[in-house]
Amino acid sequence: MMLRVSDLRVSYGPIEVIHGIDLEVGQGECVALIGANGAGKSSTLKAICGLVPAKAGKIEFDGQDITNWPGHAIVKAGITMCPEGRQVFAQMSTLQNLRMGAYARSDDQQTSDLDEMMDMFSILRERAKQAAGTLSGGEQEMLAIARALMARPKLCIFDEPSLGLAPKIVAEVAHTIARIKQMGKTILLVEQNSLMALRLADRAYLFEAGEIVLSGTGEELQSHPEVVKAYLGH
Repeated sequence: MMLRVSDLRVSYGPIEVIHGIDLEVGQGECVALIGANGAGKSSTLKAICGLVPAKAGKIEFDGQDITNWPGHAIVKAGITMCPEGRQVFAQMSTLQNLRMGAYARSDDQQTSDLDEMMDMFSILRERAKQAAGTLSGGEQEMLAIARALMARPKLCIFDEPSLGLAPKIVAEVAHTIARIKQMGKTILLVEQNSLMALRLADRAYLFEAGEIVLSGTGEELQSHPEVVKAYLGH
C-alpha cells in the first residue's frame, strides 16, 4: 500500500468531524471518496496533506509515518493535491503557475516536464502568458491539474475537480484523470459527482457523518442499492 490511514480522527476546535476512519490506497490505484457535503471527505484529504492536524490516528505514506508533518514536507515526500476550487495564482501567468508546481524540485528536468504539460494540455500553451485569473473555469482546472503534475508526485490527490464546471468540461476532466491513471500515477479522488468518481475508481469509500460506512470496488458501489438510491439519482 502506498497510503494507509489508520483510526484517523480530525477536529475543528471541540467538534470532531472525522471519527476514527481507516482507508488504503495501493500503488497505481484510483481510489474515490464519495458522500454528501460535510461528510468528512475533504477534511480527510487535508489531514493527509498536512493542512489540518490529526487529533489521533496514523497516516503512513510510502513506508513512512507522515502524521502531522508540515505541508511542504509532505509535498517533498511525494503527495500533491489539486485543490477544490482550483486556487490558481490569479495574478500570475499560466506559465508562472506551472513553474510554481515544481518549486520543491531541484532536478534539471523541469523544462522537459513543462513541455510535456503543454503538450498534454494544449490550451495552456496557447494561454502561457495570460494571467491565470482570466482563464475559464475549465482552463483553470486543467492548469491546476498540470501544476500538480509538475511536482512529479507519487500520489495525486484531487478534491472536487468537477466543481462548478459545465457537463462537457466535466467529461474532459474525467478523461484527463483517466489518462493520468494510465500514466501509472496513484490517485485519491474526492468528487461530488459520484457516478463519475465510481467509474474512474478501482475502489471507493462512502463517507457519512465523518465515518466510512461502505467500501468496495467502484463497480460494486455503482450497483449497491444504498448508493444508487442516495447518490446516483436512479
